Amino acid sequence: MIDRRRRFEQAEGLSNWRAKANEIIFGADTFAGKLFDILLIVAILISVAVVMADSVPSLDRRYHLLWLWMERGFTILFTIEYIVRLMSVSRPVRYAFSFYGMVDLLSILPTYLSVLIPGVNSFLVLRILRVLRVFRVLRLMHYIGEAEVMTLAIRQSLRKILVFLYAVLTMVVVFGSLMYVVEGSENGFSSIPKAIYWAIVTLTTVGYGDVVPHTPLGQFIASAVMIMGYAIIAVPTGIYAAEISQVMTTRRDARGCPGCGKTGHDVNAHYCKFCGTSLDPLHQE
Repeated sequence: MIDRRRRFEQAEGLSNWRAKANEIIFGADTFAGKLFDILLIVAILISVAVVMADSVPSLDRRYHLLWLWMERGFTILFTIEYIVRLMSVSRPVRYAFSFYGMVDLLSILPTYLSVLIPGVNSFLVLRILRVLRVFRVLRLMHYIGEAEVMTLAIRQSLRKILVFLYAVLTMVVVFGSLMYVVEGSENGFSSIPKAIYWAIVTLTTVGYGDVVPHTPLGQFIASAVMIMGYAIIAVPTGIYAAEISQVMTTRRDARGCPGCGKTGHDVNAHYCKFCGTSLDPLHQE
């Protein structure tokens, strides 16, 4: 019987070492895959801590060279990892332009750009590029199974939340226009857009207090908007909680797609739901 790696190679046209790399990097159902995830998470956390420490003036003065060489070392490490990721999938372009592929690129690109941009005048630009390196922490979502549940729940509840936001938008337009008529310019409601701004601030229970009603009728309407704001806060939370409960009842495994590298497939799935690549070579014996 042909072993799993050989079938993987035949199905996706990958060499033996590329198939093994895909199994380790994108799969979390093996010891090597879990170890790789743990080591990578530790490296990401340390690299982000270095970027944060380098932004503290007192620490930067004392350990500037240390932070510099550590950042260069992490950049080289993540560059190698990014290249191996591209080589271990059968569709590297698809992965490169995916969300995580772009995050992977953003985590290493600023360091190379800072070397290519000379001159003291570019210091502010370089600081912005250094801040971009914090995007590296987003890659942690790759390896947290719960994040898959949360992302899927958001995707499934998106339409319901959009309907809710449309209802809220309608309410603030109605109440804002009403307050513009009731209060008028003399009480700070100089235009309908400014009155709508007041309605948004009041309905969301933020309450800046820069624009306030002065007439009894306006204060009554404001009280109703405030109470209504407390009532609607729980609506999106309930929608999202219901979707999470439904998603958690669906069993999923940790197989990584050999084509695009994404996870979160059903345990009985034979093809990737994102790109259609066969998943069978990854779990058949």
